[in-house]
Amino acid sequence: MEYLILTLKQACVMIDIVRWSVVKTLIEIKQGLEGQIGKRLKLTANGGRRRTVIRSGVLAETYPAVFVVELDQEENAFERVSYSYADVLTEAVEISFLEDKSKVAAE
Repeated sequence: MEYLILTLKQACVMIDIVRWSVVKTLIEIKQGLEGQIGKRLKLTANGGRRRTVIRSGVLAETYPAVFVVELDQEENAFERVSYSYADVLTEAVEISFLEDKSKVAAE
């Protein structure tokens, strides 16, 4: 059995690389969502205790750490929810954007 032995400096460099890749991915998620503001989406979130919550609405705003979804009022008791980009990264929240039916019908 072979063991990988790293110096402290090498270990710190590896940690920085992993940390930067996570930060880069969070930035990519944020940038991707910024281009979708105003579009309809379906959101599947972990509701805790083995529950899955499915909601639909419109991506309203993006902020440095979170994004806001305005929910369809006929389906939900509250107007808006927010989630962090880390929720998307860890797959606690899954987002799928819906095609605009009126746009498809016009073509």
